[in-house]
Amino acid sequence: MTQTPARRPADRSVPVEHRIVVPAHLPAAALLGTGDEVLRAVERGFPGVRVHARGDVITLQGLPGEVELVARLLDELLEVAASGTPLSVDVVTRSVQMLTSATVSRPAEVLTHNILSSRGRTIRPKTVGQKAYVDAIDRNTITFGIGPAGTGKTYLAMAKAVQSLQAKQVSRIVLTRPAVEAGERLGFLPGTLSEKIDPYLRPLYDALHDMVDPDSIPRLIEAGTVEVAPLAYMRGRTLNDAFIVLDEAQNTSTDQMKMFLTRLGFGSRMVVTGDVTQVDLPGATTSGLRVVEEILGEVDDVAFCRLGSADVVRHRLVGDIIDAYAHWDQGSSR
Repeated sequence: MTQTPARRPADRSVPVEHRIVVPAHLPAAALLGTGDEVLRAVERGFPGVRVHARGDVITLQGLPGEVELVARLLDELLEVAASGTPLSVDVVTRSVQMLTSATVSRPAEVLTHNILSSRGRTIRPKTVGQKAYVDAIDRNTITFGIGPAGTGKTYLAMAKAVQSLQAKQVSRIVLTRPAVEAGERLGFLPGTLSEKIDPYLRPLYDALHDMVDPDSIPRLIEAGTVEVAPLAYMRGRTLNDAFIVLDEAQNTSTDQMKMFLTRLGFGSRMVVTGDVTQVDLPGATTSGLRVVEEILGEVDDVAFCRLGSADVVRHRLVGDIIDAYAHWDQGSSR
């Protein structure tokens, strides 16, 4: 991007004008969005800066500090667009959050990090926290992703599992979660094994269907390449050469967590996900996820990643709801 800033005034309170020329290989429309929605989103992120586009020239007007920040934002957005990632209001909003928060991560670095391309779409992290989580999975044998609903902790773990299988880094995927509502005593439930466990494992199947051709899933399961099973079925096993995901880990007891982690075999990788604010365990049972960092926090090759409301990738209200409940919990605990 060619930038032709006006001479910087000595007084930073004096408005300036700054012109940016969009490179010829990138149509200006890629930066504008449908109905100029992308540029309007930029203006909403920085209300003190006027943004005007004419042809391949974008003009910024405002106070020097804010104009410089918007110029950086447009640089990042053009890099994102050049990578083939479509620009949207959501991309702009997340880029603004990154540039205005205390983080060293660049929006383009986060938003162009491809994890998996499948069925005509590419799965990427959308926040700094998600990028740190994905990087931790790459660097460590066991990674814990702890955070509220909607932060992508399970979905990204599933994407990394499928990526590892496709790259032949592992020979199988094992997906598991505790069936708390059944007390893990699935034998007492009516129906076949599949009918008993399906309600508890359905979220894992749903994510898998997003990433793998649905027609191939029965074949992968029959061949043992993909296994989806309740946590009770992990006992007594050693899982070699596998990518293992434990979901809803807040509903494991300390003994169950220890049992699961000690299933780790050679050539395997584990990701444990959960939300410590949503424990469904009965009575005085201690959540294994709540105490595991205290136990394993100093162990090498084990990473703990905490995701928060800023990492929510569902409706914007989900993040607000999470913050409101956290605030209420703090008040009620006093």
